[in-house]
Amino acid sequence: MMTAYERLQAARAQDRPTSRAYIENLFTERTELHGDRKYADDPAIIGGIGYLGDIPVTFIGIERGRDLQERIRCNFGCPMPEGYRKALRLMKQAEKFHRPVICFVDTSGAYCGEEAEERGQGQAIADNLMQMMGLETPIITIVIGEGGSGGALGLSVANRVYMLENAVFSVISPEGCASILWEDASKAADAAECLKITAEDMKRFGVAEDVIEENFDSFDVMCEDLKARLLSDIQELEQYSGRVLSEKRYERFRKLGVYSEK
Repeated sequence: MMTAYERLQAARAQDRPTSRAYIENLFTERTELHGDRKYADDPAIIGGIGYLGDIPVTFIGIERGRDLQERIRCNFGCPMPEGYRKALRLMKQAEKFHRPVICFVDTSGAYCGEEAEERGQGQAIADNLMQMMGLETPIITIVIGEGGSGGALGLSVANRVYMLENAVFSVISPEGCASILWEDASKAADAAECLKITAEDMKRFGVAEDVIEENFDSFDVMCEDLKARLLSDIQELEQYSGRVLSEKRYERFRKLGVYSEK
């Protein structure tokens, strides 16, 4: 039985498939789209249109990069404001043409440098949260690795959220939490247990619908199983009108964190 911190380390593993690997395996006839039409293109967020089976979809993923050079170019999977604005532009386009949106999340968090703040990082993420809540088309998010803070949440306001078995989802990194609580980042393993960041925790809390088994040795087979799950979900969600989809998404998030006392 792996501890929470061991699962976090697995989620951060350098040989773990990135968003691009899932996109290339799941979607055919792909066309990648670039730029936020305001400032620049952010390589940390990739997105475009393609076919899932015979269904046209919009795909969006946070990309860490597969080697050192690519990781530097992708800012190690920490998106800038223009990345979130690009994602939102693609989601609004998907709504216009009635395409489902499929998101892949793998980030330690949005980039927190001075230039990101100057360009409106907080507002860009907040806009995504607000607009995704009302988007009248199906949204499905898969957390494939690390889901850190608002940077992950900016692509996770979805009708269905899935997590890979060693993926994590947290409001802060265990290292950051340990530094704040105990002024000692070396206690990150203790913080990880306290934070309840694992996929099973998220399923228990209702943050995620289900946990997806990892099988990276047979990645093609794993992607085929994921494809079948996504197609089934899309067929189910497309039975609802756009307004009902939005309302169900809102209700889903309003229920998170509800508890009762004896």
